Amino acid sequence: MNPIKKRLLSKRDDLRFSKALWLMFPMGFASGLPLALSGGTLQAWLTTEGVDIRAIGLFSIVAFPYTFKFIWSPLMDYIRPLPLGRRRGWIFLCQVAVVLACAYMAFLNPQNHLMAMAISALLLAFFSASQDIVIDAYRTDILKEKERGLGVAFTVTGYRIAMLVSGALALILSDFWGWKKTYLLMAAVMALSSIITLIADEPEIGTLRPKALEDAILKPLKDLLKRPFIWGILLFICLYKLGDAFAGTLTTAFLIRGAGFSPGVVGTVNKGFGLLATILGAMVGGGLMTRIGLFTALFTFGILQAVSNLSFMALSIAGKSFSLMIFSVGLENICGGMGTAAFVAFLMAICNKRFSATQYAILSALSSVGRVFVGPPAGVLVADLGWTVFFFLTFLAALPGLFLLFWLKRPITAL
Repeated sequence: MNPIKKRLLSKRDDLRFSKALWLMFPMGFASGLPLALSGGTLQAWLTTEGVDIRAIGLFSIVAFPYTFKFIWSPLMDYIRPLPLGRRRGWIFLCQVAVVLACAYMAFLNPQNHLMAMAISALLLAFFSASQDIVIDAYRTDILKEKERGLGVAFTVTGYRIAMLVSGALALILSDFWGWKKTYLLMAAVMALSSIITLIADEPEIGTLRPKALEDAILKPLKDLLKRPFIWGILLFICLYKLGDAFAGTLTTAFLIRGAGFSPGVVGTVNKGFGLLATILGAMVGGGLMTRIGLFTALFTFGILQAVSNLSFMALSIAGKSFSLMIFSVGLENICGGMGTAAFVAFLMAICNKRFSATQYAILSALSSVGRVFVGPPAGVLVADLGWTVFFFLTFLAALPGLFLLFWLKRPITAL
């Protein structure tokens, strides 16, 4: 091949790299936008309409699809629903369904149509969770190894900004426009995301779909379980973010009740400043990971995650210190964002691209197991031992995952 043609092909590859990478931001945005619309924002709508608090509590059930999405993920590996391709076809269908569910909810009155509202919210959550399955698979399929770190960072950034739009911004707009116009606007924003899906590239590897539905269900599990050190890897997935999740269960309660800050201050710092810190951490972590490698990133960022919990321990000892609160919230979110960037890239590296929708859904569900079990005992530990001991225990909870990671250095380095 002559040098000029080689340079032209190299430039073309760089353009492809750039398009795949930058697509991660709108894909992350589309993934994050519906979450609050069937969760916190909907809860605020029901509350302002005077719906009984017991009924509002029952609406938390609509979040179940996010927990059990791995059950129907094999269908999304097996079926190619539209000529757009196996990945983009499902993403587009889910986005259209989210738009329709959101728009339909806009025309409902919670007082008069509570059951219809509940069904619509459940459908919204179902198609949102289904979209997450395929966007995770799309990211796994289309990004090259060197792009994973920044790709995850762009995804996290888009996801967090979308949560801000459908959460805080939607609540502000509802005061001026009312809930109907607010939900219609959110539906319109989601419709714009579907246009991005139409112009995106379909991953080439995405054409290698399972030949039968049975293969789509069983082969992803068999493929995972035959990997070297797989049981250690699966245990590591459960443990890596455990200390971070343990501390996060009661961070807001600690800042208000333990440290003595007002809810307004906590909301501004913990949610607003914390959001920016998380995005910064994800971007820095994703960029560093391309230079230092996956194992070193997981180990380094894991240590930082663990140490960041000790800053809240210091705050519990120091008492009400605004500067220390800002430092603690910033450090915890930056380190958590860095750890998330490396951890998601790790999950992507494990997946076989033939079954990426199913395998990623299984692995991400496994990673949430720790978060489910640390919540109930957290409050008991604080009541019995106090905040200082609690945050020290969250630091200790992060250590088993780091020790296991060191033992798994060889198989993880080989990914």
